[in-house]
Amino acid sequence: MIDIQSECFPPPFPSELWWNKEQLTNHVTLFPEGALCVEVDGKLAGSLTGVCVDFDPTHPSHTWAEITDEGYITNHQPKGNTLYIVDISVRPSYRSLGLGKIMMQSMYQVVIERGLDRLLGGSRMPGYHKHANQLKADDYLKAVLSGQLKDPVITFLLKCGRLPIAVIENYLDDEESLNYGVLMEWKNPFK
Repeated sequence: MIDIQSECFPPPFPSELWWNKEQLTNHVTLFPEGALCVEVDGKLAGSLTGVCVDFDPTHPSHTWAEITDEGYITNHQPKGNTLYIVDISVRPSYRSLGLGKIMMQSMYQVVIERGLDRLLGGSRMPGYHKHANQLKADDYLKAVLSGQLKDPVITFLLKCGRLPIAVIENYLDDEESLNYGVLMEWKNPFK
């Protein structure tokens, strides 16, 4: 799984943000329902990790490190109201198969079964650095939403049914996103 991280998040993404063994152990022991992997022909092709948190939509601003406890998810709240996606990764050679969307839909099922209000997560904006001279982060998001631009992560999440609710400054140490993130949610249709 650490190899998948290195393939999915190559430099300039900081390698110290790739998973370590303690984080991965926590993912499968603290909230096994939120730890998902997908295999293709016996080879690990992708993974997704989630954590339950209490989220107040009137105060959306946070960092990835704060809401995920630096990826260790020791802040998992079994009675939380929101399933927060810590990470989704699919090896580049398997991305055309729709595996990320399948894993995301599996987490929607967890949201429904647990009676949570929403699935939420911060999206990287890896295409933003190419347009930052002309567009503010909010305007970049609007251009992606209107179809004028494509962003590999935001566009993918939109196709999965997630909708943006806020642009967050200093969300994650991410050179390509200029440290911005887009908070994107899927609301439980049965709540």
